[in-house]
Amino acid sequence: MQGDTADRLHWWQTRWFVVAAALVAAIPLLWPDIPPLLDLPGHMGRYRVQLELQQHQWLRDWYDFNWSLIGNLGVDLLVIPLAKIFGLELAVKLIVLTIPPMVVTGLLWIAREVHGRIPATALFALPLAYSFPFHFGFVNFALSMALALNAFGLWLRLARLGHLRLRAIIFVPLSCLLWLCHTFGWGTLGVLAFSAELIRQHDLGHRWFNAWLRTCIGCLPLALPMGLMVLWRTGGGVSGQTGDWFNWRAKAGWVTMVLRDRWQAFDIASTAVLYFILFKGIRDPNIEYSRNLTLSAAFLLAVFILLPRIVFGSAYADMRLAPFMIAIALIALRPKKGLSIRGAATVAAVGLSFFLVRIGAGTVSFWLYDQSYDRQLKALDHVPKGARLVSFVGETCNNEWFLSRLQHLPAIALERRLAYTNDQWSMAGAQLMTTRYRAARRFAHDPSQIVTHVQCPREWWRPVTRSLALFPREAFDYVWLIQPPAYDKKLEAGLIPLWRDARSAVFRVDHAKPAVTLTTEELTPPPPS
Repeated sequence: MQGDTADRLHWWQTRWFVVAAALVAAIPLLWPDIPPLLDLPGHMGRYRVQLELQQHQWLRDWYDFNWSLIGNLGVDLLVIPLAKIFGLELAVKLIVLTIPPMVVTGLLWIAREVHGRIPATALFALPLAYSFPFHFGFVNFALSMALALNAFGLWLRLARLGHLRLRAIIFVPLSCLLWLCHTFGWGTLGVLAFSAELIRQHDLGHRWFNAWLRTCIGCLPLALPMGLMVLWRTGGGVSGQTGDWFNWRAKAGWVTMVLRDRWQAFDIASTAVLYFILFKGIRDPNIEYSRNLTLSAAFLLAVFILLPRIVFGSAYADMRLAPFMIAIALIALRPKKGLSIRGAATVAAVGLSFFLVRIGAGTVSFWLYDQSYDRQLKALDHVPKGARLVSFVGETCNNEWFLSRLQHLPAIALERRLAYTNDQWSMAGAQLMTTRYRAARRFAHDPSQIVTHVQCPREWWRPVTRSLALFPREAFDYVWLIQPPAYDKKLEAGLIPLWRDARSAVFRVDHAKPAVTLTTEELTPPPPS
């Protein structure tokens, strides 16, 4: 009887639970028509240019778009066939909708392969499917990491079954596709695969040095993208700096905000739960860490420490890794032999409750963001197709926990109205599109759309007074203000109001009337006290 009990799968170890958990992970994204992720509207504007550049001369006057082989093309490529079937907005939503479920299946698959069965403690890692990098809207990165987790599960399974030749054949093209989606996913897969193979070789009886050499050979199928990386970064016109190394203050912040969304106390308390579970793995005699995944987590920690904040011009490189480092550490935990089924079931029930509470809160949060998007996007009823639009989105210098997620909402004017928007990124080599609208001068691209009440330290953002007074009116026909800070209404001289909603507004530029002239003191508000 005891043997039958030991062999029977418990509810959190079954396939139906994995499927159910994956479906639950999709719930927060079901209602919003535009997933409310900070950078995503900006990417959607680029996708529209990508799809319709050759159909509209004005887009070619404003933007350069050149296909090239870069490690940041996941969603950019997927929207091409899907937009023809579903339309661009629904295609983007469907792609983004798959990411959290794939993170869930990947984590549970890895746990299953390493431990033989899914340990109850693994359920605490599932809320990290909605980590801060995902909320930030790094969609190519998030997609590549979700794929990397599932690819690592496949890597472990093929090794467990002894299909090493098949694994080598599969992972040569798979690693290239993962790199094409985003370099971070490929790099993370390499770290995870190397650490797992090192443990496997050592367990086969090889000493550590020999195990290291054999691991290097075993991971060669993952190495081909190194050549693709060299081709990418040595290409003509590639820009983007790498810097801000060992920013310990920032790194300490990243590991406390892995679940950052809307409610600071709730998000920090949720993160504390994760660290409590990790601490229990050290102190609780009934729980232990797997050598395999503990080494993987240690390798990821080393990468997190060594990564600078900016890589190839992309900010928050180290921040992106933090939640996945913690997730791998969490699924490394497992109950020791002798823990009663009642104890394991209690842990699983608490873990599931934690996951469902976070999903419920995320669903409410996304619904609130969607209401905010819908309210602001009513402005587009007053923006004609092909408009030359300059937008200014209000921000503060306080680095609040809650992000309005409106910083790149102006790009929906590009996506829906094919209007010029000044929020697009313009960095050759980092993305396929750059701005070429020289008449816009210093208001051509991101972050010219962000305005504040005063000049923020260490930021390129302008005070709203300076932006409204100095933007080149001959280059634009419309102005869209999205929750700007308070400003002197005399700055609206020469701007004809078309729509208002609280602080937000749309104006048509009257080119026959000049902008108000401000003194140097008025153009330079004092810094925040």
